[in-house]
Amino acid sequence: MPETSRPIVASETALLIMDVQPSIVAMRDARQGAGLLTSLRMLRQAARDAGVMVLYVVVGFRAGHPEIGDASPIFSQVKAHGRLVDEQVHPELAPGSGEVVVYKRRVSAFSGSDLEVILRAHRIQHLVLTGIATSGVVLSTLRQAADLDYRLSVIDDCCLDADAQVHRVLMDKVFPRQADVMSADAFANALRRAT
Repeated sequence: MPETSRPIVASETALLIMDVQPSIVAMRDARQGAGLLTSLRMLRQAARDAGVMVLYVVVGFRAGHPEIGDASPIFSQVKAHGRLVDEQVHPELAPGSGEVVVYKRRVSAFSGSDLEVILRAHRIQHLVLTGIATSGVVLSTLRQAADLDYRLSVIDDCCLDADAQVHRVLMDKVFPRQADVMSADAFANALRRAT
């Protein structure tokens, strides 16, 4: 995996851990889920050590799903099965003191959330994207963040998708057009060099 294209400024960087919550991790292969959590814990510690802001993004709804209309093809199934109510960050990645949890109502981390307000308040210019699923929250957030002129990095081994082939195509062909794509180790090393 390549290194980041330019130096990292920790005070302008935020690590986004997206949709890593118990019900979503439980839908994945147990080995893949455990591997993802291990990689995310290592990356999160490197980010904390470097002074990078750590943000958690959770998709969730109120009881009865009043945020979901019948026209939403993805979320109408969530509503029909009573899923994603009162969701939290996966307990193996419980937020530390002062770390913010952003709640969203759609696929992108920006949709139905206050993420951009928080990023602007902290003068964040560089987003480091991780999460489940590569073809869902990671792709949607990357596209919207690119349109908002954020610098972007995607951490390959800290993203997971139900379709391994789709994950590879996104990481190898789509994401590099708008982001630095690298491993957790490569990004952690870049953080250490920057501090």
